Amino acid sequence: MSLYRWKSFFEDEDRPEKPRRYGVTEIRGPHYSLLTHSAIQDILESHAQFVDGLKFSGGSHSLMSKNFIKKVTEIAHKHDVYVSTGDWAEHLLRQGPSGFKDYVEECKNLGFDTIELNVGSLKVPEEALLRFVRLIKSVGLGAKPQFALKFDKADLPLAVDRAFGAYVVPVSRPSEIVEDIDLLIRRAERCLEAGADMIMIDADDVCQVADSLRTDIVAKIIGRLGLEKTMFEASNPKATEWFIKRYGPRVNLFVDHSQVMDLECLRGHNLGKNHASVLGSSFFLY
Repeated sequence: MSLYRWKSFFEDEDRPEKPRRYGVTEIRGPHYSLLTHSAIQDILESHAQFVDGLKFSGGSHSLMSKNFIKKVTEIAHKHDVYVSTGDWAEHLLRQGPSGFKDYVEECKNLGFDTIELNVGSLKVPEEALLRFVRLIKSVGLGAKPQFALKFDKADLPLAVDRAFGAYVVPVSRPSEIVEDIDLLIRRAERCLEAGADMIMIDADDVCQVADSLRTDIVAKIIGRLGLEKTMFEASNPKATEWFIKRYGPRVNLFVDHSQVMDLECLRGHNLGKNHASVLGSSFFLY
């Protein structure tokens, strides 16, 4: 009896079996759509070999019972899928100095593997961000700071203070928004030095419209931080296809769970929008 398969994991094809350091696919968990335990189980039973991580986007885990979250993390771990938080840590700062530490401990108890830090929402001094990264790592969890390209003008250090590691406390909060890719990269580099496992890049500002991609910005981020240490949030299929065609199957991407199969087809040797290449690259196991 032969088993028909169209996908294998060899480094000379696209990337190795899990756990992977590159070519990581992280999917969006319950947020924009309602995902029950059964739905998550179905997704992972059929797609688990293609899925590396599951993320609770937008602080959705804060609205769910602890039992529900524990069940989700258990299902994910059975399929060798790590579980990450989304935006929520910034709300814990209101509870005082111990609030963030308590949050990290609770995430560990619930079965989370990675805590994501939305740098834009946190709005804390750079040294405080690095302390958060070290605290997360100290309890054995992964740390993944998320950066967006746009900053409040008041957050930008003065030209005379642009030394490595310098931070200037904002004195005003103008509404003007500016781009500073060098500032993003410098902060990301310091987070990696502090122990961060991956840098998440909110790519909406550079690739929401695939026809007007800021390829120079993406290239600079990958060139400085490395392909294995960056993950891009691809908000639409065209952007996903661009990333794979430009940087190959080893690029790390965060996508909606509905895009997993499309992404995996694109990661293969033969690219094809209609997935006709899948049949051409299939093989038989005896």
